[in-house]
Amino acid sequence: MNAVRVLGLRMDAIKRIPTSLPGVLLLEPRVFGDERGFFFESYNEQAFSSVGIDEKFVQDNHSCSGRNVLRGLHYQIQQPQGKLVRAADGEILDVAVDLRRSSSSFGRWEAVRLSGENKRMLWIPVGFAHGFRVISEKAHVLYKATDFYAPEYERTLAWNDPDLGISWELSGEPIISARDQRGVAFRDAEVFD
Repeated sequence: MNAVRVLGLRMDAIKRIPTSLPGVLLLEPRVFGDERGFFFESYNEQAFSSVGIDEKFVQDNHSCSGRNVLRGLHYQIQQPQGKLVRAADGEILDVAVDLRRSSSSFGRWEAVRLSGENKRMLWIPVGFAHGFRVISEKAHVLYKATDFYAPEYERTLAWNDPDLGISWELSGEPIISARDQRGVAFRDAEVFD
């Protein structure tokens, strides 16, 4: 298959897969593999712009967690962060919750599996809480953020809020930090306009 090029950009460099939440996108990069291994562009400004992501990223984060570690659901009420998330190694269930009061999907969530094998990424724009649970033995999670971490503005939504009813596909008791155990209920959370 011959890919169309525009200004040197392969138009099939990344596939945009809409989710049930407006603005949240599942992204599938074009992967080149042979007997040596594989190569793909995990970020290319032109390719991401071609699928509607024109954000400036200012911070890269890397976490490594063991099986059943659950992180989140985090967001910053000021200096909000858009996040581009992927699992470089292992597998996670990645979750976004819409906290935009003006959105038709306010209070709804989306969960997708990201792994080193499927190489998919999830774009979570400003206005969402984010969290993930590790499915594999361990996982290395990388994400780019559109604003700097600001602990004074960070908020945590209760991962197990019954009003949200997130299906974390648990296989045993999750491992959760003390901070995340103090997450607030959705009905009491600070949200975005």
